[in-house]
Amino acid sequence: MTPFPIRTSTEARIGRHTFADSTQQAQSLADEVARLLRAALSARGTASLIVSGGRSPMLFFERLSRAELAWRHVTVSLSDERVIDTASGESNERLVRTHLLVNAAHDAHFISLRSPLADAAGGLADRNRALLRLARPFDVVVLGMGVDGHTASMFAGARGLDAALDAHAAPALVSLTLVQDAQARISLNRAALLDARCIFLLIQGSEKRDVLERACAGAAPAELPIAAIVQQEKVAVNVYWTA
Repeated sequence: MTPFPIRTSTEARIGRHTFADSTQQAQSLADEVARLLRAALSARGTASLIVSGGRSPMLFFERLSRAELAWRHVTVSLSDERVIDTASGESNERLVRTHLLVNAAHDAHFISLRSPLADAAGGLADRNRALLRLARPFDVVVLGMGVDGHTASMFAGARGLDAALDAHAAPALVSLTLVQDAQARISLNRAALLDARCIFLLIQGSEKRDVLERACAGAAPAELPIAAIVQQEKVAVNVYWTA
């Protein structure tokens, strides 16, 4: 594991790590997250883990699922979710249940972002109440990033993005709708994602690295939402990157 340079426009606390391949990247991240969860369990008796969906974290999930720790005292939830049936192949919850909440991690508790309430506003309030069961600050938050600079479900141009990025908002789930496909989503807002002891950003490929560099160098969060995470000075962000 070696560092790589990223230009920043602030004094953001960014750790930079590059790996030879995705297997090494996934194993190293799994080892570090497991270490932090064990430390949280030792210090407080419980631990909280927030993860993102997508293809990038699948190998990491599988490696972490085999970590030996007191999973029955760990609560896992998501950074965001599509408003779809959790049986869908596009559901982040399905991805986590299939690849992370197995093996040793089968004993972890999971808080879904999909509410049993049909009403959208009521469902959002219901899930915000459910997330209060998670230990705060979150012990570990693991995020991804798209080539368009989105993270969680904070996409440039999405309806609801301004509320999600509001630096003065209380930590909460918010609703967003992607203009390009009218896809409704729910996501932790900026304040909730930063209500964490540490954040990891798992990315692959030179295109994403270039986008990250633009975000760190001062791009507006409305243009590249990941900038809201990497330009802040509150929480350390560790970037795990491989080509």
